[in-house]
This record gives sequence, structure tokens and C-alpha cells, in this order.
Amino acid sequence: MGLDNPLHIAILVVILLLVFGAKRLPEIGRSLGSGMREFKEGISSTGEPKPTESRPALPEQSAAQQQAAEAFGEPAEVEQPKV
Repeated sequence: MGLDNPLHIAILVVILLLVFGAKRLPEIGRSLGSGMREFKEGISSTGEPKPTESRPALPEQSAAQQQAAEAFGEPAEVEQPKV
């Protein structure tokens, strides 16, 4: 009753070809493979986040940006005097 009989596998392949077509089957296989690979990497990770590229520091905020940040409850950055 399982897929141990080669005739069952052949019938399954014919049905898949009829439903999806010959052009779509490789795409489906690739997407399934990449999904399984990502799942495996997610499971086997040590819990450490992957390093991401850090953004360069933004220039000093203008007065309007500071007021907007304070209005929304975000701490405004303190301007450093230029030496």
C-alpha cells in the first residue's frame, strides 16, 4: 500500500506531471529544497543572531527632528560641541 512498489512511484510521477506540468516541477523542487535548507539552518543555529551590517552614524539632528522625537517620547540625542 505504500511507495515501496516502483509502479506506485511511476503513477505518482505521471500524476504530478499532469497536474503541474514539466516546466513547473523543477521550480517546485528548488523551492522545496531551499525551504528545507533554511529550516535546517534555523533548527541547528546556536541561538546567536547573525551579524548584520551596521549603519554609519547619522549626522547631528536638527532642532525640528529633536522636537519631533521628544513629542513621540523618543529620547533626543544630545549634540556634542565641535572642537
